Amino acid sequence: MSEDKSRTVRVWCDGCYDMVHFGHANSLRQAKALGDYLIVGIHNDNEITKHKGPPVFTEEERYKMVRGIKWVDEVVEGVPYVTSLETLDKYHCDFCVHGDDITMTADGVDTYHLVKAAGRYKEVQRTAGVSTTDLVGRMLLMTRQHFRQGPLEYDVGHEGSSQLGLDSDARSPYTGCSQFLPTTQEIIQFSDGKPPKPNDRIIYVAGAFDLFHVGHLDFLEKARAEGDYLILGLHTDPIVNRYKGSNYPIMNLHERVLSVLACKYVSEVVIGAPYAVSQNLMEHFKVDMVCHGQTPIQPDADGSDPYTEPKRQGKFKLLNSENTMTTEKIVNRIINHSHSKASSSNTLSYQSHS
Repeated sequence: MSEDKSRTVRVWCDGCYDMVHFGHANSLRQAKALGDYLIVGIHNDNEITKHKGPPVFTEEERYKMVRGIKWVDEVVEGVPYVTSLETLDKYHCDFCVHGDDITMTADGVDTYHLVKAAGRYKEVQRTAGVSTTDLVGRMLLMTRQHFRQGPLEYDVGHEGSSQLGLDSDARSPYTGCSQFLPTTQEIIQFSDGKPPKPNDRIIYVAGAFDLFHVGHLDFLEKARAEGDYLILGLHTDPIVNRYKGSNYPIMNLHERVLSVLACKYVSEVVIGAPYAVSQNLMEHFKVDMVCHGQTPIQPDADGSDPYTEPKRQGKFKLLNSENTMTTEKIVNRIINHSHSKASSSNTLSYQSHS
């Protein structure tokens, strides 16, 4: 049966998508829900530099990150900063979707004025409690505070907190900055909820996956290629802090859950996975292979290898994604970027046009 173009509602989104986070992913999820096929246009480095200063991430990194989001059907590279009717028509899109914030060109013109005037514009709500600006703020304002341990590890119900963790009562013990507190509904919206098929080869990976980036994406693509169903175990904040130190993690466990659920290679997420991969865990999830990337394997609290059991079973494999990006490198890049912008007296503005 041939595809009927008139019956397929094609949706257009565009933006910089610099430092892609789950807020961007959530807006794309909402945009996809308004139609059947989602096309995302991404501005190149020159276009962004012209209108708002150089991006933190290169166009190639930004293209790859958006392609990794599971609701995106197609990516168009190097689109104009102002969304035109010609662009919508060229890609047979019915309308354009953007968040409920105003984005301007260098000349102060609303980048969506043309599609708004033509009635081919729809708005979705931005994800309250997270923005690129907020994440950058966490990195620039890292102050080591008391770490939550034991029974306080999951204490996220801050008394008096009303703005999804944006007020002064909801603070990360690691960065001293605001936390995003998702509901179960948001996790359900991000999750596929599909169990593995009877004969699926099940792959398990575990880690922090803090500030989800292209290095993570390339590793998960390799891990997914090892089987049919990829389960990702996320370590709790205190465990991540134990092996990462300093003020890590930048993103709390709940934020990291949404970040990895938005990735098209991830089938299921274990929230608060144990650091050591046990026989019980492997039997429970029917794991065929446990994979780890090129980052050094830190010993467990008792000094033991967390992968002792999968290695004993002959079900452990080291993968090389050939991508050297790390969360630490991103933090350094952000800090250097902000310092260079500040020294050139530019306005520090990381708010994403997306």
